[in-house]
Amino acid sequence: MSGYKVPADLGRRAFLRNGSLLLTAATLKTGTLFAENQSPSVRIGLVTDLHYADKNPGGSRHYRETLDKLEDAGRQFQQDQPAHVVELGDFIDAADSVEVEKKYLRRINKEFAALPGQKHYVLGNHCVDTLTKDEFLGEVGQKHSYYSFDAGGFHFVVLDACFRSDGTSYGRKNFQWTDPNVSKEQLEWVAADLKESGKNTIVFVHQRLDVSNSYGVKNASEVRQVFEESGKVLAVFQGHSHKNDLKDINGIHYCVHRAMVEGSGPENNGYSMLDVFADGSIRVTGFREQQDYQWDS
Repeated sequence: MSGYKVPADLGRRAFLRNGSLLLTAATLKTGTLFAENQSPSVRIGLVTDLHYADKNPGGSRHYRETLDKLEDAGRQFQQDQPAHVVELGDFIDAADSVEVEKKYLRRINKEFAALPGQKHYVLGNHCVDTLTKDEFLGEVGQKHSYYSFDAGGFHFVVLDACFRSDGTSYGRKNFQWTDPNVSKEQLEWVAADLKESGKNTIVFVHQRLDVSNSYGVKNASEVRQVFEESGKVLAVFQGHSHKNDLKDINGIHYCVHRAMVEGSGPENNGYSMLDVFADGSIRVTGFREQQDYQWDS
């Protein structure tokens, strides 16, 4: 893979302070994230929508280039040493056969698995377009499509919105991508999980919980109600619509990350480092086309 150099100045960035969105000059990216000396309680690397496939570009999507873009992110992650790395879905793009799809998955996962920290795979609709959930999860060595874990005194939840409205799991071309849902069983589980944990929580999901258009989870309002009633969810990190976006709904930040597959060349990459501090403040340091955010506790 060719080597990329991360530029020091990535343009203008967005920061959220006390509910107001502000634009400031980009932070100089060096070995230390932001100017303050405060150390985070936990650091997590984020990537999304790699759509890796060994095939020619389709429109703005450059499938083969995600190998180099992931290597680009990997150099930053090796420098910053996150304890966890999360891919927010659509890890692979669809193939014509199960065997070819598994080759795509094995190839990109070889690079992803080599990153520092514990790895987490959020299911996206493209992950289970050709494969079943069990096939995808079996290849990457993850037991469940939704689960939770604790780190640095905080609680983290991985959700799976790849269910049809009738409760059937996505898999092997049995769904429409515009019909994502969090299953009833899963919704009951997350409500109980948040109650049992009692810790401030961050959620990872592929499809969006903050919109009602084709990119949104159909029962998103029910999911948000569970989050709000818990009083513990600080932020939700999402992929799926490929562009930077941010919404604040009833005190919870819903942050959409920039897709890695979009555009040719390293300048069109996007990934971030998520730092969570003991007081509940959150900093997202974006690289390339991913925006920065800072949320005070």
